[in-house]
Amino acid sequence: MSISVQAQAADVPLEKLKLPDGFKIELYADDVPNARHMARGDKGTLFVGSRRAGKVYAVVDTDGDHKADEVKVVAEGLKMPTGVAFKDGDLYVSAVTSILRLDDIESNLDNPPKPVTITDQFPDKHHGWKYIAFGPDGWLYVPIGAPCNICEEKDYANIQRLKIEGDKVAKTETWAEGVRNTVGFTWHPQTKHLWFTDNGRDMLGDDIPPCELNTAPVAGKHFGYPYCHGNDIVDPEFGEGKQCSAYVAPVQELGPHVAPLGVKFYTGDQFPAEYKNQVLIAEHGSWNRSKKIGYRVTLVTLDDEGNATSYEPFIDGWLQGEEAWGRPVDVLVMPDGALLVSDDKAGVIYRVSYEG
Repeated sequence: MSISVQAQAADVPLEKLKLPDGFKIELYADDVPNARHMARGDKGTLFVGSRRAGKVYAVVDTDGDHKADEVKVVAEGLKMPTGVAFKDGDLYVSAVTSILRLDDIESNLDNPPKPVTITDQFPDKHHGWKYIAFGPDGWLYVPIGAPCNICEEKDYANIQRLKIEGDKVAKTETWAEGVRNTVGFTWHPQTKHLWFTDNGRDMLGDDIPPCELNTAPVAGKHFGYPYCHGNDIVDPEFGEGKQCSAYVAPVQELGPHVAPLGVKFYTGDQFPAEYKNQVLIAEHGSWNRSKKIGYRVTLVTLDDEGNATSYEPFIDGWLQGEEAWGRPVDVLVMPDGALLVSDDKAGVIYRVSYEG
């Protein structure tokens, strides 16, 4: 099934978005309902998951003009197929309890195959929707979010990695613990270390705790949840007798309740040199704050040792007063160096380029 690409630019107020001088934002695809996480196929197809829509889309730019010509539905009727990952010609999709695979998908966009179930081992709990991605080691990384706002439950609040052989999971390992709910991770282009965003707990007021940007270069580290948040905030319910110094501190404390989701290092050559290998984060926006914040794409600048030196908006303007007309979810660097940003509220994909 295809969704016709329509001229909806008048309905998407791009003029409200603020970017640094020299940057331009335009619509790449303007009819991708509830667009969530993105993955690019070897032949250039952009695959996009959804949450409420229950669909997986293939966004096709047939003439190479950096605008989608067609949006095809390659899977539907799924439960929160938020995460998509592409490997060896096949598309992997997370659907809460299951990891599914659509084989040789780019050769079959008009007649997509029936999804193969790789595993259905995951719990159907709160924070069950998942971002997924293949690491440099070839394993599929999958988060298991906390089944609550704040609780201490065995086998939750972690990041796992799966070794997939054929149609089965040959091995499962826990990579990181104490991770409340990561809905975006990536690997540093030089060190190949895992970096991830984490959504802080709710119901401690407007200003605490911060959300987080973390790195897990090796397996076995604990990032504090549910005992400690940010650098030094002991949880009032579960932190008694705990020392925050016992856990891995974030590389950068992000805004409180900004809901950071997709994260990527800028690896292209189109943006100015100071952006190279720096961190771009899609902040979905707060829901339980008396004054809303987030609803933006932010930039975390790192020094040569990987320490954060600044945290600032890169794209702002989806939030107007207390009303948000868009909510960024994911970011993806394209081969030409442009940046794609998905928006599940507006149902579009943006393209950010640098013109100098």
